[in-house]
Amino acid sequence: MTGPRCATMIAVSCLLLPLGCAAENAINVGYSERPPYMIPMPDGAPSGLTGTPTAKAFKTAGIPVVWHNVPTNRQLIMIHDATALNCAVGWFWTAERDGFAKFTKPIYRDKDWMVLANAALAARGDTTLRALLQRPETRILVKDNYSYGTELDKLLAPRRASLAISTAASGKMVQSIAKGVVDMMFVSEDEGHYIMAHHPSEQTRNLRLLHFKDMPHGPERHIMCSKAVPDDVINRLNKAITLK
Repeated sequence: MTGPRCATMIAVSCLLLPLGCAAENAINVGYSERPPYMIPMPDGAPSGLTGTPTAKAFKTAGIPVVWHNVPTNRQLIMIHDATALNCAVGWFWTAERDGFAKFTKPIYRDKDWMVLANAALAARGDTTLRALLQRPETRILVKDNYSYGTELDKLLAPRRASLAISTAASGKMVQSIAKGVVDMMFVSEDEGHYIMAHHPSEQTRNLRLLHFKDMPHGPERHIMCSKAVPDDVINRLNKAITLK
């Protein structure tokens, strides 16, 4: 089928299935706005701590890309599709994800984890993370389908049934803590300081950044790709990634 009717059907299919409309052999790369890690640029590409090295790696490797600013759960759906050339930016390696995805070398190495807490929780005066987590009344907000690295995931596992699960963007999660809807969430040192410096003062005056002596180091972040992405693409990206 050719002509205007065909063109119309292709256009409609692109509206319905935007991830299927990339140029042939281009990689669909998903990310979600999350400063300072990922900040959308006017051309649709991400900048930031993980966005910039990812965009640079694809460009250096000469791999065509179609960028998609989509929620994290949408990114997971993309990566689970073993028939499509899809990747996502800034994900931690886990044994579960290794079963359905391929990972590049690290693109960024986090600093220590911190707790972003409301003022009331901070006033309790806990001196260790374990002491804080042992309080059954502590309301912990976590991102849906997220990993916080092997060590934190293990510490959170006994509390899994009582965790507050969110699918909202990070900014909305911060609002929930500032308003006292929940008590705390985990942030990297980079993200925590960014929040305190850039969020509205009516929020930050009720927020505290807490660091405990038993807080795990932050994991490494990778480009995570579907099993359909050829090993050659992963190898080319690895050669282009400059993190030592």
